[in-house]
Amino acid sequence: MKRNKESPPLLSFVIVALSLAYCSQCPAVAARCNIFRGDWIYDESYPLYDSASCPFIRKEFDCLKYGRTDTSYLKYRWQPDSCDIPRFDGGDLLKRWKGKRIMFVGDSLSLNHYESLLCLLHAAAPNSRTSSSQSGELNTVVFQDYDVTVMYYTSHYLVDIVSEPIGRVLKLDSIQAGHIWLTANVLIFNTAHWWSRSGPTRPWDYVQHDKSIAKDMDRTVAFARALVTWSKWVDANIDPATTQVFYQGVSPDHNHGEEWGKPHATCAGETQPIKASGFTAPSPTQRTVVKNVLRMMSKRVYLLDITFLSQLRKDAHPSKHNGIHFRDDCSHWCLAGLPDTWNQLLYAALLGLT
Repeated sequence: MKRNKESPPLLSFVIVALSLAYCSQCPAVAARCNIFRGDWIYDESYPLYDSASCPFIRKEFDCLKYGRTDTSYLKYRWQPDSCDIPRFDGGDLLKRWKGKRIMFVGDSLSLNHYESLLCLLHAAAPNSRTSSSQSGELNTVVFQDYDVTVMYYTSHYLVDIVSEPIGRVLKLDSIQAGHIWLTANVLIFNTAHWWSRSGPTRPWDYVQHDKSIAKDMDRTVAFARALVTWSKWVDANIDPATTQVFYQGVSPDHNHGEEWGKPHATCAGETQPIKASGFTAPSPTQRTVVKNVLRMMSKRVYLLDITFLSQLRKDAHPSKHNGIHFRDDCSHWCLAGLPDTWNQLLYAALLGLT
């Protein structure tokens, strides 16, 4: 067993090398308007559904149920700088997706995204018969009257964690669950949230790349290598004629108030978004890695580039109103709330892709 320690120059090499690739698969909708740059506008017609009427929200995200009393965070609509985007139309989407299977693959931010979509579709067809099931890492809801299946597959890293005699090994070159993902017609991938974990919350003991096994390595390098493995899987296995692929983008947290001028604050008690004109916090390094990996790919993957618009929403987290440990959760998002906009942008992208 060979153990090694990654050096900082390798990180620089990975980032620079990836940045040299050319983007040949950018969809037409992105060329017409950057729907991911804009600002949040207060709109009394929001939210798009009543969280109390949605049967799919887990207590982690059900902020109103668990004591949040301010509601202004529900009233903001995303407005791009140079165009308008369509209001989410769940009835239209159910018709477009008739007979199709949609799968979110990723961590709990994918779960946030998935449950938002379920609530939006349920609000559009509240009397539609639904069935729910769970098998291993796969959760499934079927809107039976429309023959639409929406799934969530839990995968914190997209690549595998395998139990071996030495312990749990994070294998940066291995994807074993791909045959399950290939059952979907629309795939929305995500990984980012778990890559910084350490200590007892880290779900692996060693990390492996090629034949090299180490106790740890630079996490951004590991993240990049895992994404390259995922990208090669997509390029080798996805048929664009039958499957559309999205990458959810990197969802930010709001644990550090210096990003909005409050050095000792977190998201707790925040009730308004940050104005785009006054926002200067840097974009996460993971976002740069994602964009560069996507540029390397031969198959078309649409990036839901949610980072900037989500960075502005310091007000949209559960904080202590999360129904589990009642400590500040400044990583996930309330439902109804910000992930509904992610799905509005997904809907806009689908209109541009079909």
